Amino acid sequence: MRIPPRVLTVAGSDSGGGAGIQADLKTMLALGTHGMSVVTAVTAQNSLGVQGVWELPADAVAAQFRSVVDDIGVQAVKTGMLATTELVETVAGLLSGLQAPVVVDPVGVSKHGDALLAPDALDAVRGRLLPTATVATPNLDEVAQLTGIRVADEKDMRRAADAVLTHGPQWALIKGGHLPGDAADLLTDGTAVHWFRAPRLDNRHTHGTGCTLAAAIAAELAKGHPVPRAVATAKNYVTAAIEHGFPLGAGIGPVHHAHPFTQGI
Repeated sequence: MRIPPRVLTVAGSDSGGGAGIQADLKTMLALGTHGMSVVTAVTAQNSLGVQGVWELPADAVAAQFRSVVDDIGVQAVKTGMLATTELVETVAGLLSGLQAPVVVDPVGVSKHGDALLAPDALDAVRGRLLPTATVATPNLDEVAQLTGIRVADEKDMRRAADAVLTHGPQWALIKGGHLPGDAADLLTDGTAVHWFRAPRLDNRHTHGTGCTLAAAIAAELAKGHPVPRAVATAKNYVTAAIEHGFPLGAGIGPVHHAHPFTQGI
């Protein structure tokens, strides 16, 4: 019996199902992998925003990680919302001895602008978490938080990527979706440079895009694909998920993680 590639997400729970652990597991399933989870925090969240956040104890996070890794094993890991300095440092320590690619999505704020990372945790993200990353996937707000660089156009994205790389990830993927024009992302390891472009879609229901992209990259890395190919496949998957994003509740709805299975239904 063929066993699917195993991918672990270390992130927060989104009770609305559009982002976080829920988005990651849906994405991993859609891309043919077996998703597993370490819950770092529980949020009360819906289409309008985040109404509450409760971090789990570091011991509970570490126990979940060890339970999965020591028995089942992993072929890639994705990190998302880590919330506090203690959790960032705990997860970084767990990842430091892992022989599998790691995708770090340095989640700072939600789609609605709600803070998901304590300001005093930024140093731990820079100094402890980013050095564990095979790929780091900050959006432009997160680039500004981590490096102080405010990206105004595509020319600034290479400078931003170089600044992120100084903190230790092997590759930096700078997501330019907040800029006008086509949705352009820049991937570089400091030498090779790859641009990934997609037309900007007229759909406001984009909740979960960052989580989904990072989870998709991790799924493709778990299959053994090189980073540029993994990012290209993930970008295509997310673009289609945005195209089919749907209204849910009174605010911003989610991207459609199951779009490969529901065409024509």
